[in-house]
Amino acid sequence: MSAAVPTLELERRLFGESSLIFGLDEVGRGALAGPVTVGACVIDSATADAGIPDGLRDSKLISEKKRPELAERAAAWVRGTALGWATPGEVDDVGILGALGLAATRALAHLRQQGYDAADGIVLLDGNHDYVSRVAATSLGRIDVRSVIKGDRDCASISAASIAAKVARDELMTELHPDFSPYAWNRNKGYGSAAHRAAIAEFGLTPHHRHSWVISPPASLF
Repeated sequence: MSAAVPTLELERRLFGESSLIFGLDEVGRGALAGPVTVGACVIDSATADAGIPDGLRDSKLISEKKRPELAERAAAWVRGTALGWATPGEVDDVGILGALGLAATRALAHLRQQGYDAADGIVLLDGNHDYVSRVAATSLGRIDVRSVIKGDRDCASISAASIAAKVARDELMTELHPDFSPYAWNRNKGYGSAAHRAAIAEFGLTPHHRHSWVISPPASLF
């Protein structure tokens, strides 16, 4: 098995503990502009028995052109998909981990509305830090969150969440581009490319920037 191809090995083991497995992954954590987005997918044993959609990978390993079609197939494979967002202002107010917790909680709340309660399952979170449990406790109650290093690469449920979040956030940043074209968000999606940083130096910050992330920024012109 190639290390870049996700499997359901972990999820299948965990079906011995719970009938529902939730995969979570974030996009936009390191960006200078735009929201942070958390994708959430839920699978059950029947989903696993159907096999993984062909070509499913961590979103970073899939070309931008191929992502939307794969996201559609991944959404059709899982039992439910949801997105949660936290604004740049929330990143400034509560920090990146707090904002990720808000976004993740919102994604899981949307899945609850679809009939899939994270409190009834196990949540697999990409990375090595649980930013979900503390924030979720006030609105969703106690949930079982398990951090999985390289989960977006290795776990199919997390890979499906990764592609959903990446496609949605990229679409948003592309939609914002015409009104803020000097920043080239259609290409850099809000991350700190040379063109983006040059535009900040020349034109200042917009309401979509994380103002706390830029050292000694010029005065905002928008």
